Amino acid sequence: MSGYDVITFIHRKFHRLVSSGTVYSTLYYMERNGLIQGRWAQGKRVYALTDKGKETVRVIFNLKEKILGLITNLFVS
Repeated sequence: MSGYDVITFIHRKFHRLVSSGTVYSTLYYMERNGLIQGRWAQGKRVYALTDKGKETVRVIFNLKEKILGLITNLFVS
């Protein structure tokens, strides 16, 4: 997925337009930290998750349920 693809995906899925500066700075940060790897393909830079990135996504999804439970207990009780 390229930076443009990320912007398009977010706009179509969530009906929000994020700035290219935000997307590209986030992609560069993630690449520098080993979460994604970029390569050139057909004249554009495309990115894919690394093993470290996949593990980070797994951790976030596992924590999501715990965070939702905590918030529910704090505000619904």
